[in-house]
Amino acid sequence: MGVKKKINNQLIYLLAFILCVSFTNKETLKGTWEFGGGIYNGKKEGGPSEYTLQRKYNNQHYEAFLIEKDTKPEKYEAGDYTLKGDTCIETETYSSQPSKLTGIPVAYLYTVHNDTLTLKATLPSGMRVEEYWKRAK
Repeated sequence: MGVKKKINNQLIYLLAFILCVSFTNKETLKGTWEFGGGIYNGKKEGGPSEYTLQRKYNNQHYEAFLIEKDTKPEKYEAGDYTLKGDTCIETETYSSQPSKLTGIPVAYLYTVHNDTLTLKATLPSGMRVEEYWKRAK
């Protein structure tokens, strides 16, 4: 085999590797994310303007807060999560309001593109959700 053909084969393998890696999601959602809006059963809704919804992820858990100006952040939800391929499985372990999701794993298709986390799922109630969370600076 000639040197030119070996180099071409190596380039093909390198490009295939780069292509595969570019579509791989991160192994963690670690960081702080702010809600930017979503689509619920086909109806688009913007993010709130009077307050901020924020999620803080570490390697295995998350906490969600409602933040209003000049007040202490209020934790409204917490839970565990795992990432498997393009799926984020969240299990709510705490809710400040009555919730039918506590203890029930919900599988979201997730993507992280630039600084936006997108979560898509059909909830156990049948509601289809697609939420957009921006990485907090």
